[in-house]
Parts: sequence; structure tokens; C-alpha cells
Amino acid sequence: HAHAALAGRSVVVIGESDLNDPRLIRTPDAYGYGLDAQWSDDFHHAVHAMLTGERAGYYMDYACEASPEATVADVLREPFVLDGRYSAFRKRRHGASSVGLPRQRFVVAVQNHDQTGNRAAGERLATLVSPAQLRLAAALLLLSPYTPLMFMGEEYGETNPFLYFVDHGDDRLVDAVRQGRREEFESFGWGADVPDPKADDTFVRSQLDWGKAERAPHSQLLALYRDLLSLRREEPMLQPDGARISVENGAPGWITVLREPADEPGKRLTGETEAILASFNCSPQRIDVPVPGSDVRAWSVRLSTDAAGYGGSGAAVADIPPTVAPDEPRRLLSDAGPGAVRRTVSLAAWSAAVFVSVAA
Repeated sequence: HAHAALAGRSVVVIGESDLNDPRLIRTPDAYGYGLDAQWSDDFHHAVHAMLTGERAGYYMDYACEASPEATVADVLREPFVLDGRYSAFRKRRHGASSVGLPRQRFVVAVQNHDQTGNRAAGERLATLVSPAQLRLAAALLLLSPYTPLMFMGEEYGETNPFLYFVDHGDDRLVDAVRQGRREEFESFGWGADVPDPKADDTFVRSQLDWGKAERAPHSQLLALYRDLLSLRREEPMLQPDGARISVENGAPGWITVLREPADEPGKRLTGETEAILASFNCSPQRIDVPVPGSDVRAWSVRLSTDAAGYGGSGAAVADIPPTVAPDEPRRLLSDAGPGAVRRTVSLAAWSAAVFVSVAA
């Protein structure tokens, strides 16, 4: 179980890891268990596999070699990637559809006690990927349409491991845990070198070093987390179920998430936010990311993970002007139909940017 904040109240989220069973959060009158929320471990697995390149164990179900961002785009559309389709890891079909369920009820993470502690060496994401990829992971999490969970120390990029440790008094139980841990990790190729769960050093090594948060580059990552969280508070459409969402993706590794009002378009007052665009470059080179939606819409940059204050290169991300004036006669190819030339924005490798369009 884990605790998360939903709608301003503390609730308990209970669910077996990788269960992918929407009955957990369906109401009893809909043949469900009536829980407040459940994990979508698929979100973690998709982002982790894309950033680290790991393909062993259950990560094999989330690997798309030809288009690494494709599974991440899928999990931004629906919380369960394994929605009844075949799981190569389990060698059977797994999960059920989550279509139509409130996004607020799905808790997602890029790190948590299970996924970090259940690695043989307890490596945190900060020790597995580059700083740019770590910033991208933060953006994918906090700009996702779900309820985000942050693991302790994630917000400043803690590098101390989080190992599996126990304090059982029964020596037979301790031996069983040691053996079970080795066997569990064989499918990942980690079975030969698993830290002793009973050793004092295993516990001591897992403690947080809070002093890192005050020093660069950790303080810069912390600033990014704070600004992303502030942006979620300031823009209601970034809240789960706060907008209509359209997710697109394509080669060589881009994803866009367009949020528009859930109510009837055109109802926004002058100066109010009428759309939010999150653009992600999930590739190791600078690319031009297509701009979705209406070509009469102008976009202003609100945040870039590549900003110098967050530890990035500091290269500017341009505002996006409209290609057609609102009162100009619309041309046949102005809406990205076959043969149309779409607007693009240039993003640095492994980076994300947030754009806002306001009503004129």
C-alpha cells in the first residue's frame, strides 16, 4: 500500500504490483472493490525502459526498439499498456481496459519503494540515466494526466541506493529471504550479487543525504520539481481529468500532449488559458517536434527542462507564432492534412517544454 493525495484528502491506495485490474477502483455496484486509487506500474515500466534501455525481466513488455517513445505515448493515453494483450514476460495475456475511468484514480511514478528496492543493487534513477534524462522523467511524471507519486529523495536526485533490508529475529526466515532475493533476480541477471538484507550496512547505505539538495546539480533538479508542481497548481487543465487530452508521437522520438478545455471550445475569456501543450524529445539528439492543434493558435513558452537554472544547456526554446491569422481565409492545407507542412518547435536532446495558449 502507499499514501497519495487525492482531491485534497489522504487516502490509502492498495493493490498488487502489476495487477492491471480496473475492478480495484470500480464501485461495488459496478462489480468492483471500491478502492480510492491504484498503481499504474505500466507508467513506470514504460518510462524506465525508454530511458535506461533495460529489456530484462518484465521490462521486455515495454520495449519498442523501432520507436522507443511509442509505449510511453501509449501509457499517457491510457494508464494500462497491458490491457488484455499478450505479455511476453508472463507468457500469457494480462490486464484489462482502463478506458472511461477517472485519471485521478491512477497513481504513477518514475521511482518508488518497490521498483527501486526490488533491484538487486537498489539503484535510483539518478545513477542509471543522464541529468537530461532525469529532468525529462520529472516532466513526464508531473505533466502526466494522472496522480503523481514522488519517491523520497527523487526530487533532488538522491544517488544513495535504496536497498532491501530486514530486521527479522528468526534466522530461518532471514535465510529464506536471502535465497528468495537471489532467485527473484535471476531473470534480470542480478542473482549472483545481492546485498545481504540483514546486514547493518545495507540499511545504513540506504539512508538519504539531505545535504545534496542544497548543492548543484541536485539543487537545480529540485528547482525543476518545484516549478513543475507550481505549474500544476496554476493551470487547472494540468490536473487529472481537467481537460480533453490528445497524445501524438512519432520518429525520431517525440511525444506531444495537447490539453484543451473539457467544456465547449470558445468559452474562454480574454487572457485565460485556452490550451496547454507539453512537447517531449525522447531521443539523444536535437529534433523538431510537430505542433498539434489549430494553426491559428499562438503558443508561449512556460517551462523548458533544458533551462540553465535546472542544469540544462540554457538554449532558448522559441515561442510558436500562428501560421494563419484568425481572420485570414483558411487554406485547404492549413490543418495538417495529407501533404501539409506542420509547424515544429526545436527541442534539445532528452528535454521537454510546456507551452500555453491564451484566449485573445
